[in-house]
Amino acid sequence: MRLNELADNKGATKNRTRIGRGIGSGKGKTGGRGVKGQKSRSGVSVNGFRGEQTNLIQQMPKRGFNNPFAKKFNAVRLDRIQTAIDSGKLDAKGVIDAKALVEAGVIRRAKDGVRLIAGGEFKASKVTFKVDHASKGAQAAVEAAGGKIDLPAAAE
Repeated sequence: MRLNELADNKGATKNRTRIGRGIGSGKGKTGGRGVKGQKSRSGVSVNGFRGEQTNLIQQMPKRGFNNPFAKKFNAVRLDRIQTAIDSGKLDAKGVIDAKALVEAGVIRRAKDGVRLIAGGEFKASKVTFKVDHASKGAQAAVEAAGGKIDLPAAAE
């Protein structure tokens, strides 16, 4: 077999239908769109239209409030940070902030900030965190291990 002899199996490929190329093509004149009406025209979208009835999406009840100014924090459990420290990806002696967590691969991106949450075992001592938010359990666990948490939002 040579490269110039390579070919698909019979019936594996199909030529695309060229519409609007005369009545002999089988898809001429109206081009498979039927006759007249809104859907036969180009550039028309009628999704959700129900003809003299209220659209279904408008009939559905709306609940709650969607705050456009809400901040999206990236939550990090303490045991994930402990694993990163144990594997040598994070330096426990320096300040652990959003940038350090991203570089260590603990989080993908910082979003609007980092939130520490308690979970698992945290035994690294004298660790300083600089994060935007920390749960009470996370604060207690870090302080019990001899570390501290800097919360810039609380200082304002």
